[in-house]
Amino acid sequence: MVDDDPACCAAARTDGTASADPATGHHEADHRTVPASPDDDRTARMIRIEKATFTMGTESDEGFPEDGEGPAREVTVDPFYIDRYAVTNAEFLQFVRETGYTTDAEQYGWSFVFQDFLTEQARDNVIDNVDAAPWWLAVEGATWLRPFGPGSNVVEDDLLKHPVTHVSWHDATAYADWAGKRLPTEAEWERAARGGREGRRFPWGDDLKPNGNHRCNIWQGEFPEHNTGDDGYLSTAPVDSFEANDFGLHNVSGNVWEWCADWFSPEHHTTDAYDIDNPTGPSDGDQRVMRGGSYLCHRSWCNRYRVAARSKNTPNSSTGNIGFRCVVDTASTNRNDC
Repeated sequence: MVDDDPACCAAARTDGTASADPATGHHEADHRTVPASPDDDRTARMIRIEKATFTMGTESDEGFPEDGEGPAREVTVDPFYIDRYAVTNAEFLQFVRETGYTTDAEQYGWSFVFQDFLTEQARDNVIDNVDAAPWWLAVEGATWLRPFGPGSNVVEDDLLKHPVTHVSWHDATAYADWAGKRLPTEAEWERAARGGREGRRFPWGDDLKPNGNHRCNIWQGEFPEHNTGDDGYLSTAPVDSFEANDFGLHNVSGNVWEWCADWFSPEHHTTDAYDIDNPTGPSDGDQRVMRGGSYLCHRSWCNRYRVAARSKNTPNSSTGNIGFRCVVDTASTNRNDC
């Protein structure tokens, strides 16, 4: 049922079953969208990122070699639009109301909740945990609508402006299809997250707290025993929290992990198969890329809120710290990797 990989920053389902996506009937990543027009409603809350060649990855010893953070390499990405914010509970609620979509967590009947956030009712619904990360509990009835298990509700708990969680890669792709968008490639995500700052640890620079100011929602204190909440949040923060990066994107470090379109591989970018122009990752795999870290990241355990850091999870997995944001192609995008 669960994955005991201690390097993973979010618990994973491992039974290999990935129920068909009721909205689209497929799970393959789509690397193109209908290009945005000048008055396109899809881009109202998006940022246009211009074509550029940038340095992706890192040579830093701070990275995790097993994740494939390095070597740093020059890649070129065509222009695209990207959501200024992660998709919110309010936006996902609209999607569900209009389509009747059922998430993977709802089909499985359970999802992973961090130990500190269980409702009293949910404590009777714990069906398993992750041996290597026992703070992750498989809770029956935990879903995007009930992120802390039965007894919680994103509407009643005033979480509509928070990022949607408990969404699998399949769910994120289904939402993107409905919205006329797609998930970003990993290269697009890093290009946008860097905000034009080459070689920096974080979207804003190298200091975690410039001038003593918190710039992201991560764990403070001793993980996993005590979170001081010095940044103002113990769980998710509203998607517009903290200062945006230089491109205008909020919370690309911390808050929630964000699904990318790519299959995960720690070495694909070191092979001849890797295309430095609009790279899209390997053609197949069993885990998808996640980027950005989450509110549970701490340097002692999951120092992956750095902009070059990577993680992975099975595409049917859902937890209380995974979300996503979407992209749309521009009229000048020139892709041949459909």
